[in-house]
Amino acid sequence: MQTLILLAHVPTDAVNEGFLPAARRLGLSVTLLTDQAEAHRHYFSTDDRPAYPDSIIECDVFNPVAVISEISRHAERPAAIFSNSDHLQTSTALAADYFGLPGKGWKVTYRAKNKAAMRECLQDQGVDLLWHAVVTNEDEIARLSAIPFPCVLKPREGVGSQLVRLCENEDALVSHSRHVWSMEAGRAMLIEEYIAGELYTLETLGDGADILVLGGFHVALGPPPNFVEMEGRWGNWLTPSQRAEVLRQIKAVGVGFGSCHTEFVLTEKGPRLIEINYRTVGDHMEFMLEHTLDLALFEKILRLHLGEQLGATPLAGRAATIRYFPADRSGRIASAPGGFLRRDNELRVEYRSLRSLGEHVAVTNSNKDYLGALSVSAPDNAMLENALKEASAALVWDIDPEG
Repeated sequence: MQTLILLAHVPTDAVNEGFLPAARRLGLSVTLLTDQAEAHRHYFSTDDRPAYPDSIIECDVFNPVAVISEISRHAERPAAIFSNSDHLQTSTALAADYFGLPGKGWKVTYRAKNKAAMRECLQDQGVDLLWHAVVTNEDEIARLSAIPFPCVLKPREGVGSQLVRLCENEDALVSHSRHVWSMEAGRAMLIEEYIAGELYTLETLGDGADILVLGGFHVALGPPPNFVEMEGRWGNWLTPSQRAEVLRQIKAVGVGFGSCHTEFVLTEKGPRLIEINYRTVGDHMEFMLEHTLDLALFEKILRLHLGEQLGATPLAGRAATIRYFPADRSGRIASAPGGFLRRDNELRVEYRSLRSLGEHVAVTNSNKDYLGALSVSAPDNAMLENALKEASAALVWDIDPEG
């Protein structure tokens, strides 16, 4: 049996409910390398999981040398090395390259994770000259000249809109940076020019030679100064020239293998990149895409890492939307709706609860605030809108601020 080495940090639904079952269907043995072995063992200690790894090994997965050393301890050469974690793409790429396996270029994964490196790469090639600067303390902010306000301050290697803030002036910039550095002194923060416009994504798969565009989301954000994603509407939003331009920009960074989730703003002058997430789209959008596109997405991605080519990939043209419900206050969840899945011919409505009854939530103004996610896919937009409205109206929470 061929072995898949799967690198993971904390347990995630995408891995446990998506990639692990997909690996089983492909007949792969799975070795899970993680720096959080006990958390994963606890998750898999129950009998109701869709799939289980064959072994869970403690390893400093953030260190590619440790990963290579651990894999080298085993006599059998793996068939593939893969991770869906934002944090572990470079470790995975370096290990795959060491063992001569298909994978992403480590320089590209580094640029994608390090948002300043992505900006510098684009700037060096004259693709986008967006103003940006990296700061680690207040003195470095004070030494900057001509900061273009409004600007965006965000962690250089951040995820999930955490600690991202729109700053209208210098006072707001300094205030938010102080907040960040009070929690983690010296954390590298990226200041960049704010790009006004509607937010979109492009979801792609690549085999190293060809890139397949699956489509993209039109993303609705919560009120500023935060950037919390509230809803994503699936579709083919771009003209051929706009799509070609987004592909040109991500190819300039080096994207071309495996799954990639790109965020960009559609401006009057064309699309401008916000960030490249060189892994599968998250926040349960990946599950919605499987049935929306009628595509075995998780299997398809693993097949690419096993060395298969894209080949013919027919995609269903269904309408789909995912809506998130973030907590509006901190406190204990006193009552909450339960998860459900409803199918009615071609209509599919699913609600996933992301927090447990009695759990304490703290508002962070990021996707960590999500209480649940509602996804709907339908053959047309009219059916989609009716189902989305009806299901949303029935989702009610009670959060006790004193709890």
